[in-house]
Amino acid sequence: MPAEKEQEDRRVTFEHPLPAQMMAIDGTWRRACTLKEVSNVGATLQVETSIEGLTLNEFFLLLSSTGLAYRRCQLERVNGEELRVSFIREKVKAEKSSDRS
Repeated sequence: MPAEKEQEDRRVTFEHPLPAQMMAIDGTWRRACTLKEVSNVGATLQVETSIEGLTLNEFFLLLSSTGLAYRRCQLERVNGEELRVSFIREKVKAEKSSDRS
């Protein structure tokens, strides 16, 4: 397995899940959740309230109460109260700066 792929597959599982918030990109909804495990490419969340009717194709995972630490996510799968999400990565800024040269 290539070293890059091996690093992406490494996950950190929290003994005590961390509190977090899910929020719509446009801010129309917000739900409390807990962060059970995380990797460079995604995370596993647990929700206690219903997510029925929410647009989860793209949302923010807020990792701090002030909103300064967050990740843009998309839903991968739902298993009861557990959600698997992947992080949406923006294009690397270095590529943009090399385009200008």
